[in-house]
Amino acid sequence: MTAPDRNIALEMVRATEAAAMCAGRWMGRGDKNGVDGAAVNAMRFMLNNVKMDGVVVIGEGEKDEAPMLFNGEHLGLGVDPKVDIAVDPIDGTRLTAQGRQNAVSVVAFADRGTMFNPQHIFYMDKIATGPLAAHAIDIEASPTENIKAVARALNKSVEDVTVIVLDRPRHDELIKEIRDIHARIRLIPDGDVSGALSTCKPDSGIDLLMGIGGSPEAVITACAIKCVGGNMQCKLWPRNDEERDKCKEKGMDINKILNLNDLVACDNVFFAATGVTDGDWLKGVRYDGTVVHTSSLVMRAKSGTIRYINATHNIQKLDEISSFKYGAESASESSFL
Repeated sequence: MTAPDRNIALEMVRATEAAAMCAGRWMGRGDKNGVDGAAVNAMRFMLNNVKMDGVVVIGEGEKDEAPMLFNGEHLGLGVDPKVDIAVDPIDGTRLTAQGRQNAVSVVAFADRGTMFNPQHIFYMDKIATGPLAAHAIDIEASPTENIKAVARALNKSVEDVTVIVLDRPRHDELIKEIRDIHARIRLIPDGDVSGALSTCKPDSGIDLLMGIGGSPEAVITACAIKCVGGNMQCKLWPRNDEERDKCKEKGMDINKILNLNDLVACDNVFFAATGVTDGDWLKGVRYDGTVVHTSSLVMRAKSGTIRYINATHNIQKLDEISSFKYGAESASESSFL
């Protein structure tokens, strides 16, 4: 028998757990940068201790000058395997700061050179759905046509299809069209990684994601959807003439449909997520004295394995064996100056 190869996702989850445990202490405090800073510091510490040669292709924070794991940053111990990294220490920093649901810490790995780099384009138009309707979506079709196609694939009436959409003024026309055909809408303030993933969970009640969201989140989501078997299509969405002109200079076709294999061009994809606040997929972090409880999701596209990991962490013992501190004092403002 051939021995199973290494599932690096089981090491990645330690990074998302650490980020969630540290950022979760900032829940409801109204400080987005405090949330992000706590998560970034914890995640960077843990990923730098993984046996890999990793480069961040998809980082977070550049568009609003928040704390970040920056694009091009090298992580790990500098040994094989060579991997691209897509990371969002907190998908939903505002959700966490406001104490709202569906904030998660996420990271994805893939073979070096296989992740799409959106460069200067911070937003993409997206459509995503789960395995049962994976063949039905077409980003160039109208919202009405897509909803009807998904309804047929799921053997539902249009009125029973639920579409998840970011609650933004740019989506006013999209929301109106969905309402005009009497489909259901779930509006979310942030967190479209969780939103897209919820389309792949049979009991989530969400059938389809549509609308314009972050480009980094699109690539991270594509990694996750590759693991669970759904489908996603995207198109670059320049915000202005300057971004559109840069696309022309760089040879980036804003009319091209980006499929899953364009967003991540291999099947050796690993994904890990830990809940920060309660959500559709994962419970949020729970603090109980010196014990912290986390809920995580670990997936690998190559094997098709999906694991749910519920962990109990003894903070006092972690602080004793680690140079990084997980205790309540990690949430003091001075920790991230």
